[in-house]
Amino acid sequence: MRAILGIGNPGSKYENTRHNIGFKILDKFAERHKLVFKSSSDDYYYAGSFIKASPFILIKPTTFVNLTGQAVIQLLEKYKIDLKNLLVVLDDVNLPPGKLRIRKSGGDGGHNGLYSIIYTVMSNEFPRLRFGIGNDFEYGTMADYVLTQFNKEETDLINGSIISSVRLIEKFIEGGIELMLSEFSKSNITNVHNSNNINEGN
Repeated sequence: MRAILGIGNPGSKYENTRHNIGFKILDKFAERHKLVFKSSSDDYYYAGSFIKASPFILIKPTTFVNLTGQAVIQLLEKYKIDLKNLLVVLDDVNLPPGKLRIRKSGGDGGHNGLYSIIYTVMSNEFPRLRFGIGNDFEYGTMADYVLTQFNKEETDLINGSIISSVRLIEKFIEGGIELMLSEFSKSNITNVHNSNNINEGN
């Protein structure tokens, strides 16, 4: 089984904020595959199915971003999922709005949710899909910035990247990170959103 976890804050107050782009992408994925998120006894909502006989589970933590690791450790223990089969989808202030980047592993990049996961599972060896949210904020105001909503121009820009993200997640479910990276470099992904907005990294 493969798991896809979106990072975000629970509650309608945060629904359309930059920090919740991970949730938004998973919601779009669920809509495309006619799935409904359900509550669980653990600290997350979940939805699951199969793609080409490959089972998967989508996870939206009910903790706040800085406690994301709590939901991750519950998920890994309950479903016996290897870290290489866990894809984390998150926002990235170091990328322009809508720009995508895939990493097979790495540090937290200053993201509290990613830090929480790495600290809790004691490893950074899991893939992640980073989604650019821009960095139009003054020094010391990042915490406020990530809780703002995309403006109209940015919303128009990111819609194609959300669709691209869904398609990349589908490939991750089908064949893991390598198939996802392969799809990442193909024209049918880069044609959805300008190829300059898609980068691969390890």
